[in-house]
Amino acid sequence: MAQNLVTDLDKCLQLADVADEITMRHFRAVSLHVETKPDRTPVSDADLEADRALRDIVTKEYGDAYLTEEGDQSHATGRQWIADPIDGTKNFIRHNPVWGTLLSVQDETGTLAAVVSAPALGRRWWAARGRGAWTRDINGGVRQIHVSKVEKLKDAYLTVCSLLPWEKTPAGLEGIIQLMHDTWRERGFGDFLGHVFVAEGAVDCCIEPNTHEWDMAAHAFIIEEAGGKVYTSTTPDMPASTERYVITSNGLIHAELLKALKL
Repeated sequence: MAQNLVTDLDKCLQLADVADEITMRHFRAVSLHVETKPDRTPVSDADLEADRALRDIVTKEYGDAYLTEEGDQSHATGRQWIADPIDGTKNFIRHNPVWGTLLSVQDETGTLAAVVSAPALGRRWWAARGRGAWTRDINGGVRQIHVSKVEKLKDAYLTVCSLLPWEKTPAGLEGIIQLMHDTWRERGFGDFLGHVFVAEGAVDCCIEPNTHEWDMAAHAFIIEEAGGKVYTSTTPDMPASTERYVITSNGLIHAELLKALKL
């Protein structure tokens, strides 16, 4: 089993390298073509090219199933990869470097390995089951990461991925504003970044009201391997495309956080 986990992580990192080469080639390119999907979100040439490359490797070389934002969104039995070729496409097309590729592999026992790669930031985060979580810094150094040890919500650094969608949640916008008042510091990094900052202890919690499975599978696993805790409103029969809440934290403030959000 240990060898399989090492192999799965190696595969994650290999796929991230493939995606990085494609996405960085398109980033800030004047020839980038962007279309609007039926859900009114954008998709670029880079999303689609990276998705095709990842799918070909996963299905043809690895022989595994592949669930992705840009294609097949159905769950498979046995081994399956979950991918978001570019998380943060709106940032990507506006030349904002906060975007990344999210990859994870799972089987009937759960997630085995995952990687979040943000090449425009020069950063990457990864984990394998039972082996902890790790990051590569912009200087190329690799270090193991852990969540913070902040014990009280009033002392916590809160990150909010989006604000307006909370209007339709039990807490409402008023509850989110109150939560922001009740914490030590609040910021909105968006997309994957706030969550991986939870994993490395740079912030203490991150709240996101409208994610899909491909938006959360990789960083949720990395956070848990870093010692943190993840709340999601996902149910076993929920389609991958259904929006759900994702709340990540260092674990110590998790109960307080959920209470404040009325979850």
